[in-house]
Amino acid sequence: MKRIGLIVCLIFTLSICYMCRGTKNPVETTATNTDFQNYWYQGKAEITSYELTQARYGELHKGNAAIVFVTEPFSSEKQVKLDNPSDPNKVDVLKMNLTKKFNTGIYPYSLMQSTFTPINFRGNERMLKASASSQEWCGHTFSQLNLQEGQYNYQLFSYFESESDQEYNVKGVISEDEIWSQVRLNPEILPVGKFQILPGMLYTRLRHRKFIPVQAEAKNENFDDELMVYHIDFLGEARRLSIFYKKEFPHLIERWEDEYVSGFYRDSHKMKTIAIKKKTIMSDYWNKNTLADSTLRKELFLD
Repeated sequence: MKRIGLIVCLIFTLSICYMCRGTKNPVETTATNTDFQNYWYQGKAEITSYELTQARYGELHKGNAAIVFVTEPFSSEKQVKLDNPSDPNKVDVLKMNLTKKFNTGIYPYSLMQSTFTPINFRGNERMLKASASSQEWCGHTFSQLNLQEGQYNYQLFSYFESESDQEYNVKGVISEDEIWSQVRLNPEILPVGKFQILPGMLYTRLRHRKFIPVQAEAKNENFDDELMVYHIDFLGEARRLSIFYKKEFPHLIERWEDEYVSGFYRDSHKMKTIAIKKKTIMSDYWNKNTLADSTLRKELFLD
């Protein structure tokens, strides 16, 4: 009996320790961590290239994607990058620039989105700003999202008559576009369960959907020994976004899959956009603008 009692106590103690380990400082960002400081404040950006298979017009198109993550001083008032880092309105942000390039038939697509998320992210703040643009031979569009007093101001400038120029406010709920930075800053506080979310600005652009919050359900789970996968199911949309990232810091994003209905009318059916990592480098790319620096594109397999 004593032995059984000791075993029960041991199991109970280990379970408590495990739970404590799993929930240790759940709302603290890693911004104060030495590894975080050394990685994200070394005066360089992280650039990752991806092999892209993009669903568009009911077909899959090959192309390239790239994600640039870099820390910047940001103005909480003007919501632009600061020229003067000593400005009292300074907020340190993790900027993400995501680009996609692919061809549809004779004409090319070029997509880009930018997000600006506070470094000291504890799960109750929101992305401060996001913008997205689409260029192709039919024309181009631009949209921007700004956090103002707890809600987002949304602006859209489109060449389509049915969309035209728009401006309205939406709830300041979590945005799909800030999830990517949350993965990099602190994946332990990614939202799980059911919640409202603003769909990605590039997704709503390609699907010509109104930019409003929708219901979603998410889970963060083990994929294999090295990777976690974060799934977001957009309820009522027949869509699932899956982001595969490294368990270990700095939580590199290895691939993503976005399954949704592509095409229009009778030609529409469910397809999957997939991006698979090719190469990651650290570089002060803003200083790499000479012809000699073009070799870095080859290093990233972008040519």
